[in-house]
Amino acid sequence: MKSTLLNSIWAVSLLAAVAMPIRLAAQEQSATQGQKPEPTRYIVTDLGTLEGGTVSQPFFINRYGLVSGSSSLPDGNQHAVLWLGKLKLDIGAPGLGGPNSIAFGDNDRFQSAGEAETSTPDPNGEDFCGFGTHLTCLPFLWQDGGMIQLPTLGGNNGVAMAISNRGEVAGFAENSTPDPGCPTPQVLQFEPVAWEKGMIHKLPTFGGDPDGVAQEINDKGEAVGGSGTCATFNTIYLYNLVSVHALLWEEGKATDLGNLGGKTGQAGGNIALDINNQGQVVGNSDLPGDTTFHAFLWTKRTGMQDLGTLSGDAASLSISINDAGSVVGASLDANFNPRAFLWEKGVMTDLNTLIAGDSPLYLLTGCSINSRGEITGLGLNSTGEIHTYLASPTHSVATSESSSQGVISPRVLSDDARKLLQQQLRFGRSGARFMRLQ
Repeated sequence: MKSTLLNSIWAVSLLAAVAMPIRLAAQEQSATQGQKPEPTRYIVTDLGTLEGGTVSQPFFINRYGLVSGSSSLPDGNQHAVLWLGKLKLDIGAPGLGGPNSIAFGDNDRFQSAGEAETSTPDPNGEDFCGFGTHLTCLPFLWQDGGMIQLPTLGGNNGVAMAISNRGEVAGFAENSTPDPGCPTPQVLQFEPVAWEKGMIHKLPTFGGDPDGVAQEINDKGEAVGGSGTCATFNTIYLYNLVSVHALLWEEGKATDLGNLGGKTGQAGGNIALDINNQGQVVGNSDLPGDTTFHAFLWTKRTGMQDLGTLSGDAASLSISINDAGSVVGASLDANFNPRAFLWEKGVMTDLNTLIAGDSPLYLLTGCSINSRGEITGLGLNSTGEIHTYLASPTHSVATSESSSQGVISPRVLSDDARKLLQQQLRFGRSGARFMRLQ
């Protein structure tokens, strides 16, 4: 299976490189005809799980359609996975020797980055990556069929969240300094970092914040994330941070991107989740009163713009933005039921309404969108399982009315499914993109 997937990766790379200019030329020709373009429609594919698993989650899709994420196993553990279409590669075996791992990002060179447990118990009894094992959990770079451990800042744990096409990795890592503000079992400070050619570089936090995370890095070396204070491990965000400041790092300097009125980070947090190569940033920020949060788009020219929610919803988060400025994320009602959205040219649309024909899944989140407009995220099937999907643009103009037949509505999720989402929907990086598997 490994050789099949790797061979397919290079074949798809070549085909994609040839097909992209043809597609762009066709789009330009249509635009010159002066016709109002039809809304883009999508064909949805269920990418499934590793054999015997019931839940999978994606975090990133590169321009060739390679998706990174994780899948549950029959024994309840989860492994880092790469998908190319319906082909799957388990890169968590043997991993770094421990039972659990997640691939958070990949690039156009087919490198991947993430977190992987070792077989060694954490010396301080920490559960840094939240799997409940209290094993050390380390950042990794996967390339050429093998997983390479990346260094920390002197502490025992770290996480690699993203990797650029230049091979630079962003994430966060522990230092050796105890943080008295950390609730048990977390002991040490953790700081935003970048790795270049295997060397770790600390990124500054903001305003004296003791802790922070870097979520994404673009091909210019600009990184985004957030900083704040240590807190009980959050199964939504997958780290011990309450993010107070959404940050952009350029040439090692941290810039506070501001907020939508919320100051404490106590609702969804003020966090930047993605940056494209144009320097546009997306994430989520708390509103005044710190009781809910909205998706935002930030640019140097306009500052932070509130993208709002889908009609009738109470909260939202923007998770990914491509170089064309298309944004995907999730909009949530008051009961925390999510539905994936696509935001383009000032309009937020329920992605489920853009499906051409029947869909095997109801689309809960948009976790990543690539330069070809392909979207990956979390979908719910008719039996209540949550799987990774791939939504591929199509020229079909068929409406999605028939696609809703037999598919679960987000407004009538079962209690078990809703509890799972409340516990697992990840707002930070990829998403969520973003769920933690149980």
